[in-house]
Amino acid sequence: MAVSQRLDLRQTQSLVMTPQLQQAIKLLQLSNIELASYIEQELERNPLLEHDERDESGTPGTEGSGPELEGAAKRETGEAPDTATLTGTETMQGEQDAPLDADFENVYDNGPAEDWTASQSAFSQSGGSGSWDGEDPSVEQRPSEPATLRQHLLDQLNLDLRDPAERLIGVHLIEMLDDSGYLRGNINELAESLGCESAAVEAVLKKLQRFDPTGIFARSLGECLALQLADRNRLDPAMAAMLENLDLIARRDLAALGKVCGVDDEDLAEMIAEIRALNPKPAQAFDFEPAEPVVPDVLMRPGPDGNWIIELNSETLPRVLVNTHYHAMVSSRVRTKDEREYLSEQYQSANWLVRALHQRATTILKVASEVVRRQDAFFRKGVQHLRPLILRDIAEAIEMHESTVSRVTSNKYIATHRGIFELKYFFTPAIPGHDGKTHSAESVRHRIKALIDAETKNTVLSDDSIVERLQLEGIDIARRTVAKYREGMRIPSSVQRRREKALPA
Repeated sequence: MAVSQRLDLRQTQSLVMTPQLQQAIKLLQLSNIELASYIEQELERNPLLEHDERDESGTPGTEGSGPELEGAAKRETGEAPDTATLTGTETMQGEQDAPLDADFENVYDNGPAEDWTASQSAFSQSGGSGSWDGEDPSVEQRPSEPATLRQHLLDQLNLDLRDPAERLIGVHLIEMLDDSGYLRGNINELAESLGCESAAVEAVLKKLQRFDPTGIFARSLGECLALQLADRNRLDPAMAAMLENLDLIARRDLAALGKVCGVDDEDLAEMIAEIRALNPKPAQAFDFEPAEPVVPDVLMRPGPDGNWIIELNSETLPRVLVNTHYHAMVSSRVRTKDEREYLSEQYQSANWLVRALHQRATTILKVASEVVRRQDAFFRKGVQHLRPLILRDIAEAIEMHESTVSRVTSNKYIATHRGIFELKYFFTPAIPGHDGKTHSAESVRHRIKALIDAETKNTVLSDDSIVERLQLEGIDIARRTVAKYREGMRIPSSVQRRREKALPA
């Protein structure tokens, strides 16, 4: 067979991930906060994009109009006022008015003499610590910034340690602390890097462990609790034995713990209560970062007809538009091919972004509305009426792909009268029940927690007992599933719960 070259014309279809499609997929999975950051970057990159500052009526937001606002606008832009305006009857300068050519930068008006005297007298009576007319508050009246753990320890270090070598070691030890106040790192490696003996680092560490807050610079939980007990003069041999067997407290094995410590049940209960009163994270009062509230992407409220009204959170939804006026002005001044290609590319990118944002908003609203419709019983009656739901159910209802629904429900939150929930919360697997009914896994977890919370000292339920209770309620569930849900909610076993309830309050 002879080998030769030839040209063939073939027509095929294939799915190509264009940059515009990738951008649309990326926008779909971003939350409103992340989307706002992305929009700011696009506004800096694309000169044809600008913020849509129109109000809900579609007109630019203005608080008023008239000569006063026009004059203020001219003053802000540095434009000189019109002569006709200044020579009018109402605006004509009087004899007592300041001249128009006065240099106001060199004029200082002290105000009336009596006001100055009264202010000076009030300031003198307050000892110089007050403020004048409520302005310029003094140092004492200004709120202080919260102290950081590092600065708090450095202040004590400068006061307690005089030797420069010890201070150097102390600074490095402070840098080795974690957020809870524990020392993380190897002392021998630190001594080797500083060129000193490990004993010197250990000696400085002993001094730093006396710093405030008590328990700082500990290398383990037991050492942290021991430092706090030693500060209270309560570190006796029985307490030391208890600190060496903290795992027995975690397992609620009181019999073995009492035997190790050599105390009776009454003293053991007092020792455990004293241990619980200590602070296992001594640095938690410092470097506090306030928790930022979740900003919902979708708002839900009851309507006058009894149905639910679903709308997007417009306060956090970024709005942009294409500046067509600027595009037309620049297009008339384009001279080279590169400039024309750049302008065309930016114009297409801006139009695509605006359309992608609109499509994103429409898709989120469509998915959220269908989720609310499916989980109507949850919003009206509570979590025990949460229905099983999967992505395929929503995708088939709104005629979209499951991957699209998955991206929409990720990192998106809805504000309801029952609280703020992530949209993923409403998607739970089904657990079979009697007579062909199914139950949501989340509602079953809620029921398990309710049964355990209702336990008393003498009515602790085992996993098998919980299975029997749930089967009486029509929920067909296995014991290993109950154990998995219980462990997922960080609820101890029935043996540990019974030991814990046996402890005195």
